[in-house]
Amino acid sequence: MRIATPGNTAELIRKHGFSVRKKYGQNFLVDASMLEKIVDSAQIGADDTVLEIGPGLGGMTQLLAERAGHVLAVEIDSALIPILGETLAEYPNVDLVNEDILKFDLKAYAREHGTERFKVVANLPYYITTPILMQLLEGDAPIESITVMVQKEVADRMQVGPGTKDYGALSLAVQYRAKPVVVAVVPPECFLPRPGVDSSVIRLEVYDKPPVEVRRPDHMFRLIRASFNQRRKTLANALSGDPSLGLTRERVQQALEEMGLSAMVRGETLGLQEFARLSDAL
Repeated sequence: MRIATPGNTAELIRKHGFSVRKKYGQNFLVDASMLEKIVDSAQIGADDTVLEIGPGLGGMTQLLAERAGHVLAVEIDSALIPILGETLAEYPNVDLVNEDILKFDLKAYAREHGTERFKVVANLPYYITTPILMQLLEGDAPIESITVMVQKEVADRMQVGPGTKDYGALSLAVQYRAKPVVVAVVPPECFLPRPGVDSSVIRLEVYDKPPVEVRRPDHMFRLIRASFNQRRKTLANALSGDPSLGLTRERVQQALEEMGLSAMVRGETLGLQEFARLSDAL
């Protein structure tokens, strides 16, 4: 049975006596056309292995299983496992795992199952979107692409550039590792229960090689985080004010001047290439 309709979803919830848990940020997508659009944008083929984070009731999992060679569905809520056992019973190519994705060893799973690369598809809980994305992008598991539903303002932050109000550390972290493209804006009425904000579907095409070269990416992102932690300060004051970096204001100003930048520049005006140059200089 296709469950991605408001009626079928409500019936399934009543049948199993399931109660939505706010702590897991559960908002089930019940718009069939939007589910199709997400799966279409993920470009799933018969040779692909898909990682779905938070399959919920299994609405999108059903569509993924019909297109992919294999689907790994990782669900943290044990109360949903019996429901998923019912909705996914007809799909032998789905491997359902009851675990926290932040603790799941995806690299070990790939090695054990001979998986070369994953395509990630998910309707992510808003409260934990950034930690999940950063683990996927910064980890060493083989990720080819990430197509996810997130809060609209988070999707906006991922794709903007310097000088905009939404530009920040997340923008740079994502753009260093992937090309972000917003696929669709999704209104609250597409969900059950309805969230209080609009959502966006964003596709991240993971780079084989980052678009900029930097000697120590970890150092660059420490600088980036420090610069945006106090974004109203000049870059020299923000970086010298972070004791973990061990930098003086004079040293940062000298590096900026060598790059042809004003000593009064703020971090929100620098692009990825400039942060890479600054990191190497420091």
